[in-house]
Amino acid sequence: MNIQPNVLIVDDDDEIRELLCNYLHDFGFETTGVANGVAMRAAMATQTFDILILDLMLPGEDGLSICRYLRATLNIPIIMLTARGDAADRVVGLELGADDYIIKPFDTRELVARIHSVLRRSQTRHEILGGERLSEDRIVFDGWTLNRTMRQLTSPQQMVVPLSNAEFRLLWAFVERPRRVLSRDQLMDAARGDLNAFDRSIDLLVSRLRQKMKEDPKRPKLLKTIRGEGYLFDARVER
Repeated sequence: MNIQPNVLIVDDDDEIRELLCNYLHDFGFETTGVANGVAMRAAMATQTFDILILDLMLPGEDGLSICRYLRATLNIPIIMLTARGDAADRVVGLELGADDYIIKPFDTRELVARIHSVLRRSQTRHEILGGERLSEDRIVFDGWTLNRTMRQLTSPQQMVVPLSNAEFRLLWAFVERPRRVLSRDQLMDAARGDLNAFDRSIDLLVSRLRQKMKEDPKRPKLLKTIRGEGYLFDARVER
């Protein structure tokens, strides 16, 4: 990372884009502002950026499409800016690989703090939940098989259960720490994102996993809610 982190801001609102460039520059960031995906690609062809601030609602190619493209080609951290703040939209952003999600209007000081937080996390992303990751690519638990290489879950009946990227990352975080209570904060680090931005999204992702694993939502056997603390993955993991 550069001594002064280099930030690329993609927002079609000229006033917001200029405000962010000037404000972040005052906090020691190098900044470049562009209005759309075409200009973003041109800027990235000539410079290396440490983090991307991406507006969701852009003319032409929107922020979600850009995020999907970047996740398939680069490993740059992404913070999404949007006026749409419901949990379903945040889950979509998380599943596409956004590292954080800030709702407009936002406090510029909070944005600076979020940028620093995402940059710190990007340096230690391989150390999920603060411990060593499992070296195995194929994990078995209660008849289920989770394949990290294929990013695939197979049921005890040998049926492949499709998982989104965020669902896979969350389930892998659980199998790495079986029979331990994990807070939403810890799970958020595993699924990429920030607790303040995605708190409700973890609950939605757990609910999706329960449905796909045929768990009784009132009496789940594997993904148990620990009230006031987080979740516990109650399974015997075979490595």
